[in-house]
Amino acid sequence: MENLNYKKLCKYCFDVLIYNLDNNHSEPIFPEEFLNQSFPLFVTWTTGKEKELRGCIGTFLNDKLENNLPKFALKAAFNDHRFSPIKLKEVKDLNCGISLLTNFEPANSPVDWEVGKHGIDIDFVKNGEEYGATFLPNVASDYNWDQKTTLTHLIRKAGFRGKLDDVYDSIKVKRYQAIKEVISYEEYLKM
Repeated sequence: MENLNYKKLCKYCFDVLIYNLDNNHSEPIFPEEFLNQSFPLFVTWTTGKEKELRGCIGTFLNDKLENNLPKFALKAAFNDHRFSPIKLKEVKDLNCGISLLTNFEPANSPVDWEVGKHGIDIDFVKNGEEYGATFLPNVASDYNWDQKTTLTHLIRKAGFRGKLDDVYDSIKVKRYQAIKEVISYEEYLKM
């Protein structure tokens, strides 16, 4: 696993996106060295030098990359409800990130994880309603959040509008790590 070029997976996501936006391109070919490898994963599209989020969708299902990567590259591009679908004219400004998720383990408390190292997946019940959400390992560090701020944003993402203190003791946290790679459209063209 150490000597694999994960940038090839980002390139493949660009190939899939462009092929679906413009049929004049040849059908994407999945990188052979990654065949039959399985990971939970997320695909993240960002735009510009500031890398503003443009779409991010993934799965915790541990399935073959050749099955999930093209599916989630397109879902992140076209089906993230927070954004309009990506258009062909935007591709030149995009960056593609992939996160292959590893080392899942239950945390001993809501703060038993490290900012920048772990992603966290939370679940809790309040007033009979179930809530859950996740942040990838880079999210807290990208925004310079500490653990409490990260948890506050994550319970909001889950749809809960109360205070962190109202649910802190009932939050179950699963922590995980990621193999992360990002390329810009310019890097894609060079590949």
